[in-house]
Amino acid sequence: MTIMTDVDVLILGAGAAGLICAIEAGRRGRRVLVIEHADGPGKKILISGGGRCNFTNRNAAPENFLSANPHFAKSALARFTPQDFIALVEKHGIAYHEKTLGQLFCDRSAHDILNLLLHECGAASVRIQTATRILSAMSYSSALSSNGARFRVETSAGSVVAGSLVVATGGLSIPKMGATSFGYELAKQFGHRLAETRPGLVPLLFSAQDQAAWCDLTGVSTEVVASLAIQKGRKRMTARSSFREKMLLTHRGLSGPAILQISSYWQPGEAIKLDLAPNHASSITSLIRQNDRRDVAAVALAVRRILPARMADRWIALHAPVGHSKTQLDALSNAALEEMERTLHGWSITPAGTEGYTKAEVTVGGVDTDELDAKTMQSRKVAGLYFVGEVVDVTGWLGGYNFQWAWASGVSAGRSA
Repeated sequence: MTIMTDVDVLILGAGAAGLICAIEAGRRGRRVLVIEHADGPGKKILISGGGRCNFTNRNAAPENFLSANPHFAKSALARFTPQDFIALVEKHGIAYHEKTLGQLFCDRSAHDILNLLLHECGAASVRIQTATRILSAMSYSSALSSNGARFRVETSAGSVVAGSLVVATGGLSIPKMGATSFGYELAKQFGHRLAETRPGLVPLLFSAQDQAAWCDLTGVSTEVVASLAIQKGRKRMTARSSFREKMLLTHRGLSGPAILQISSYWQPGEAIKLDLAPNHASSITSLIRQNDRRDVAAVALAVRRILPARMADRWIALHAPVGHSKTQLDALSNAALEEMERTLHGWSITPAGTEGYTKAEVTVGGVDTDELDAKTMQSRKVAGLYFVGEVVDVTGWLGGYNFQWAWASGVSAGRSA
């Protein structure tokens, strides 16, 4: 016997966007069911922020997001702000703290954020059904069925009919947590275009040559400015293409906040530029001029004041002028000093690729925003169909921005669905 469930709003995915969408819809008196294929809700919430959940960023604004349409996120972000979510956190008495650049984390555990969402779902009479696979989804050919439903979804636990269908299935990042392409396939089934997807907020891989030169310095970290040249003829998703944060050398390439940030903008074949001395405009030349000597050994001492010792020594070994070494006392010409200075502030690396979705924190690209209503997240093609969170072509920076997009887009859909 087939079990048939009749609801007003069916939400696919019990992550951040799906749960807050359910809360908003439930508060409006809508009968809401959330279906999740994992054995529990909020799996990615629990691992985020090192287990403390970087749940928003005080500074979140439209310019902190990538999209083929950089204006799309403005409406949702204005309708539900970081302060709105902070108020919810404070309502539940959750202790939190601010790290660098406006990033907010739980003092105790990411479980606090998930428990907040589950408590609010309970108060709004939202039902959450886990360990349930979606087998198929269809819209009725007529405008409305006899009971007002527009959609029928077959699941491993039976059939569900719903007036509104919200796709909150996330992206492709972290497949070990159950990430799949289901949301994108469903969007295509309903006639939606997709902006090309790729890993975002992901470590970058060295070429074979660079790996041989640097991989033994695994664990060395330093502050840099990472940037991409804006190439003529290439349409950038946003004008912001540089970040000043920490960089980390790994056994395979580069990581750390600055690299993760720039990775969302990077395309295969492009070079990234790294200013290794952002606090020292004329680091080598000014320090050398303070000394009587201007040989490679003196340059090495100057660079050691800027970079970690092992990295400074390696940089000198790779960039000393031809015919010079650290042990030689030959005076360096002004041109040689200027070239070393230029390279220190503009180290160019062309990555061989990324660590892929297994290490990516987000998926760049997704459901084309031109086919969604920016105020409600509703499809312009299929009435009653909504897309929220990571499945949409809106990707935030590192530091709580993607959670804020999940909250904002989920709330927008929940107030309409």
